[in-house]
Amino acid sequence: MTDAAVELPMFPLGSVLLPATAVSLHIFEPRYRILARHCVDGDGRLGVVLIERGSEVGGGDVRFDVATRGRIVEAVELDDGRWLLAVVGEDRIRVHRWLPDDPYPRAEVVACPDPPAGPLSPEARAQLGRVLHSVLAMRVELGEATGDDATVELSPDPDVATWQAAALAPLGPLDAQRVLETDGPAERLDLVLAMLAEEADVLAQRLAGG
Repeated sequence: MTDAAVELPMFPLGSVLLPATAVSLHIFEPRYRILARHCVDGDGRLGVVLIERGSEVGGGDVRFDVATRGRIVEAVELDDGRWLLAVVGEDRIRVHRWLPDDPYPRAEVVACPDPPAGPLSPEARAQLGRVLHSVLAMRVELGEATGDDATVELSPDPDVATWQAAALAPLGPLDAQRVLETDGPAERLDLVLAMLAEEADVLAQRLAGG
């Protein structure tokens, strides 16, 4: 994507799709069925944006301006017209201007690249993995996650690993949006580490009966 604004179909959600992660979408509203057909017949790309206020169904919602451009990697159209989509997040985008929602939500978007930064250290990536696995292991012990969750392996790329850790961590939508809106791989990694450390403290207290 260049610096010029381009038009993109937008799918508002009550959750956040992060780059380098995936989401499954169940499409049943008529306007989103049209969106799904448009995307599948085109290049498969759409924006996934968190709803700030309102509902996923019916329209009239207010959306955040920083979103994720995703690519449909699997699409199944059911006999009754519904769609099941698997979407992988590619990169961050910023909404330059919202367009009319007819026939489905659309926006002019621009790339939201990170500022130039030095490489992230392998030590920071290793710490991220340790804290995440500790959090997931405690959630398994509390019956809030499966054993498979606690054994997941992050990418060796620290930036990709940061996105993955944020998606795997028990973060609420607003915290995940904070991660998405944070510029710079090092700053994002520090934020996710701080969020995980706070969650680890809460889980440890719960396990101790506090």
